[in-house]
Amino acid sequence: MSLSRRSLLSLIAAAPAARAARSATAYWVYVGANTLKNSKGIYVSKLDAESGTFTEPRLAAETLNPLFLKIHPNGRVLYAAIELPGMPGRQGGVGAYSIDPASGKLTFLNREPSRGVQPIYLDVDHSGKTLLVANYGSGSVAALPVRNDGSLGEITSFIQHEGSSVNPQRQAGPHAHCAQISPNNKFALVPDLGLDKMLIYRLNSGLAKIEPAEPPFLKLPDGSGPRHVTFHPKKAVAYLISEMSSTITAMRWNGSRGWVTEMQTISTLPPDYAGRNFTAEVRAHPGGEFLYGSNRGHNSISLFAIQPDGTLRLVENTPTEGQTPNSFTLDPAGRWLVTVNQNSDTVVSFSINQADGRLKATGHVMQVDNPAAVRMVAVQET
Repeated sequence: MSLSRRSLLSLIAAAPAARAARSATAYWVYVGANTLKNSKGIYVSKLDAESGTFTEPRLAAETLNPLFLKIHPNGRVLYAAIELPGMPGRQGGVGAYSIDPASGKLTFLNREPSRGVQPIYLDVDHSGKTLLVANYGSGSVAALPVRNDGSLGEITSFIQHEGSSVNPQRQAGPHAHCAQISPNNKFALVPDLGLDKMLIYRLNSGLAKIEPAEPPFLKLPDGSGPRHVTFHPKKAVAYLISEMSSTITAMRWNGSRGWVTEMQTISTLPPDYAGRNFTAEVRAHPGGEFLYGSNRGHNSISLFAIQPDGTLRLVENTPTEGQTPNSFTLDPAGRWLVTVNQNSDTVVSFSINQADGRLKATGHVMQVDNPAAVRMVAVQET
């Protein structure tokens, strides 16, 4: 596959950030907090990559309800799914901030409307030129061009989902919950909780355009509530976590055609658990041997061993030391997992055993009121 000069320059620019992440001794941890109570926006803390300790968090950017965060492939820009000022709960947007990798400071670049209600997920294509946003409240997905400085242009592509599913409280209309770009940069997978479908779009990153693929979606069992999807770092496999059924579906991925084929659906919960639960995040370990998913209700991180064919085996569930792990992230080297506990006002670090993927709580806790999202980027020492 040939790369355009623009894409090649973007990949070259991202290479130093990738090298720094692999050898990092510390990470900037950015936490997006729900601002309906006492928090004011995006907070930053430094995570020591040897001990898992946090520094005292400080406000990095004041903004309304940054419920999801995404870092540009070059490690120099952070994007936040936000509410626009003066329009709480009605109109969403995306804010762009430059990152000072030495100090962690965020500098506001600009914001653009997402043309929908409650934007809940962001992804940036691998060339760094297109940002996708999923609007949960109104059930739509949009593409925005990314300028050379990391700021955003106006929406160039917008698709409104239509339909409903079986649960009248949660699925009376569409609720796009994720927009995840494929490893080859040609497709985007968009789970819609309200439709019980994962929609598949072709991506033209050079033009910041999306259009339905063929077939245009994967149908999930009624009442599943598909939420997030992630790709295996080495295999042609994707993993879809469903919020309402507390399951993960392993799927073969055909990157040339944009096709998915279901292989397995497995519960995220221990066999003896009978309480309420809603899953949230799903992420693969960088080494490709383990998969993690978060449970809100059971309040745990599920660890799965990834088999040679890409299917999963549940190993254990580790308590998150708090309530409602809405979001978690792994460092690029796969040594640390950091999770928010939204209803406990805490952010907690776990070390990852490299041999078996098991998590161990470090005992180090960051206090942030109502944390909703977390991402990290390597500190670049001066």
